Amino acid sequence: MTAIASGSVAAAPGNQDHYGVIRAWLIVVALMIVAMVVVGGATRLTNSGLSIVEWKPVTGVVPPLTDTQWDAAFAQYRTIPQYTQLNLGMSLDDFKFIYWWEWSHRLLGRLIGFVFFVPLMVFWVRGWLTRALAWRLVGLLVLGGSQGLLGWWMVASGLENRTEVSQYRLAMHMTLACIIFTATVWVAASLTRRADGDTLPRLAKAIAALLVPLVLVQIFMGGLVAGLRAGLSYNTWPLMDGHFLPSTGNLYIMAPAWANHFENALTVQFQHRMVAYLIVLLALFQAFLAIRHGSGAARDRAVLIGLVALGQAAIGIMTLLLVVPLWSAILHQLGGVVLLAAVTVHAQRLTTTATALPAGARPAAV
Repeated sequence: MTAIASGSVAAAPGNQDHYGVIRAWLIVVALMIVAMVVVGGATRLTNSGLSIVEWKPVTGVVPPLTDTQWDAAFAQYRTIPQYTQLNLGMSLDDFKFIYWWEWSHRLLGRLIGFVFFVPLMVFWVRGWLTRALAWRLVGLLVLGGSQGLLGWWMVASGLENRTEVSQYRLAMHMTLACIIFTATVWVAASLTRRADGDTLPRLAKAIAALLVPLVLVQIFMGGLVAGLRAGLSYNTWPLMDGHFLPSTGNLYIMAPAWANHFENALTVQFQHRMVAYLIVLLALFQAFLAIRHGSGAARDRAVLIGLVALGQAAIGIMTLLLVVPLWSAILHQLGGVVLLAAVTVHAQRLTTTATALPAGARPAAV
């Protein structure tokens, strides 16, 4: 506790290894968040998200274990519109299939909370955290708790008057998970010293900073596409609705006009495509600048981001043309998180130094 109060860990014996441990812990948490996003995507694609109609943060960790408990859980599900309007006559075995997806998703969320909270308390008590780092980690803890609340708010939107959750809440839930992932990766990356001699031109650095929020915006748009099932229509590329640029009348057929950006499947898919093109162009331009005028690890990261962006775009196109098979949709969602990790680490390296490391601490390998 003394180290936190003073804002330094320099006096703590053996502190040279502490930041390596904390960084490894944050990487494990980040990987668990990736798994959470992937399982969440599968839960959505298998229409499993409304199979558990109650939110029990503690006791909900235990699934139904007896036939009586399974019958009770199934009876609760049969009261919501998704069952009465879409799944009427579903068998108990079919219900168990969707139940296990949602239960696994919630269990993984609880595990992430446990894996984050317990080591955080240990590091805190042992005095391994500077004041600045402690605040960052507490901020991540608060964001994680908010994600649980947002997840239930999302589920609640589909329990009474809808057969599925609100696309607005789904997109917010997915985006917040990726914001938490971004923040976790950023803090982990800040626990290493920036390599000396790496250079990129100023414009490439500006693009690096822009790509992080732009990828997050694209993930939010992807959430809208998933929520509206907009990927199940307009399954051609590069044309859409017979044109590269659909007619304005079709893009803005709803009133008020702003609603089209969130509720019109054509408009939602179109803007997802356009932002994807923008990300690829910016990533490739940054790679070009890095090859021409950059050096060291910064140049290599910029080239890698260009390749990842191209790969993610290719997976997206494949997913669209195949009419969103489960395996391809999950791969596309995973690719988005990989791209987000790459641009986050790159931006952190270019825009900040490792100020979280105290003087005398040994930097980890870049």
